[in-house]
Amino acid sequence: MHNELETISMVSKLIEKEEVRAINNTIMDNKKYLQPAIVAQLASIELKARLVVEGFISGLHRSPFRGFSVEFAEHRAYRPGDDIRFMDWKILGRTDRYYVKQFEEETNLRSMIVVDTSASMGYASKGNISKFEYASYLAGALSYLMMKQQDAVGLALYDTEVRSFLPPRSKPSYIQEILRSLGNAVPANTTGTGKALDRLAERISRRGLVVILSDFFDDIDSIITALKHFRHKNHEVVVMQILDPRERDFKFGVDANFKDLESGEEILTQPYQIQKTYSKAMNDFIDTLKRECFQRGIDYVLMDTAEPFDKALRGYLAKRTRM
Repeated sequence: MHNELETISMVSKLIEKEEVRAINNTIMDNKKYLQPAIVAQLASIELKARLVVEGFISGLHRSPFRGFSVEFAEHRAYRPGDDIRFMDWKILGRTDRYYVKQFEEETNLRSMIVVDTSASMGYASKGNISKFEYASYLAGALSYLMMKQQDAVGLALYDTEVRSFLPPRSKPSYIQEILRSLGNAVPANTTGTGKALDRLAERISRRGLVVILSDFFDDIDSIITALKHFRHKNHEVVVMQILDPRERDFKFGVDANFKDLESGEEILTQPYQIQKTYSKAMNDFIDTLKRECFQRGIDYVLMDTAEPFDKALRGYLAKRTRM
């Protein structure tokens, strides 16, 4: 009898280990959808956005963030002072780790996702997706996250003007309209980030969260003026600057033909001759935007199109938990 109990106990532990391994494998499989190149191969923007979110959620099982919906992070690590009534004893039995259950919090935050659709956003270096593709997938994923939080979500698309404006709503079916608008957009026209954002600040009447996805290739003073306008109207703002890796390192080889996507102007040059000067100018531009955001209480996240999406999503989540 004793041997039978030992056998049953051993089999039970093996089953539990297999269950944990299966969960870990699922997490690893889902996290691949945080990679831009993999997401780009999927059929529709709805599928892309949903799987990006699922991949992100998989990585939140040990997240330090609090106040996030149970649908995304059902558990978090136990901390001294937590109510033991919410301890998950099943997880303790399987892993010898202490976790407490999280509960869904209803919110009524109004969020506006703003996406730059100017021609410069259409750029993609070899092996990478375009900045606009990256921004649209990220905007779709953010919409899903916000909607699942029961937040009201809206979308604005702009180049020199605001071309599309969907006011924030919390109805679940509204996500389809947002994704359809993103899926139909095509990068075109010149850049007018400062002007368009300034007008958008006037258009958003109620206080909320504004997330801006752009390369910010415009006059820096006009951009700062527009960001100040948002803050003057008491909006919380997250700036996500999206660049291509080659726009950051300028590694184009020996000879390269550069074409302005907005003006059509072309120039043939040897990149190594101007790489140092270009890098300084680009770094100065990034540092100025970052510094100006910091001084005005605006969150700044720098992304390039080769990076996984979770960096930007965590940037949003960090902001969300402070509101």
